[in-house]
Amino acid sequence: MLDRWTMPLTQRPLRRIAKTLLNKHITPDQVTLSAFVLGITALPLLAWEQYGFALLVIVLNRLGDGVDGALARLAGRSSDAGGFLDIGLDFVFYAAVVLGFALANPSQNALAAALLLFAFIGTGTSFLAFAIAAKQQAIERAHFPNKAFYYLEGLTEGTETVLALVVFCLFPEHFPILAILFSIACLITTATRLWGGYWTLRRHEAG
Repeated sequence: MLDRWTMPLTQRPLRRIAKTLLNKHITPDQVTLSAFVLGITALPLLAWEQYGFALLVIVLNRLGDGVDGALARLAGRSSDAGGFLDIGLDFVFYAAVVLGFALANPSQNALAAALLLFAFIGTGTSFLAFAIAAKQQAIERAHFPNKAFYYLEGLTEGTETVLALVVFCLFPEHFPILAILFSIACLITTATRLWGGYWTLRRHEAG
């Protein structure tokens, strides 16, 4: 919901970082992999209840996730392979963070974490399934031209997910209720994406 406004604001600082990395001959895939390796350490940090350090690596991972795309465009190395690697590792990272909270306090957090992972499956599959169909039918991405895949909008997008992870780390004692609330928002996103995506494809096929 917020990505169409936040993404244009972040492009300039991301390009500045990308220019520095380009001058050091660092590739987009190296940034993607490094950001993932750093981000995945959030899992043990959360399990050990080191929420401050977990928050730091989560923010750095998300920064890297923005920089790799900016670097790819700047270097003229945008590719489906890079986009696939990026989005695939993103979903693994999101799931790892949720698992970390479940391990931190299983009796309190496990059920809410399971619900959130269930909701993530819905948002992720509806996003990727439509991206495949949109690619095949050459449907353009009006609001997100810099994305490797067609970006089907919803109530919970990248910005909302990052904000949720940050809030989880800032208020870990309230993770169950926060996770349940975000799960509901994700399920609404899944429903609207399935409905909107279906009718978008039907109209495109009919036209």
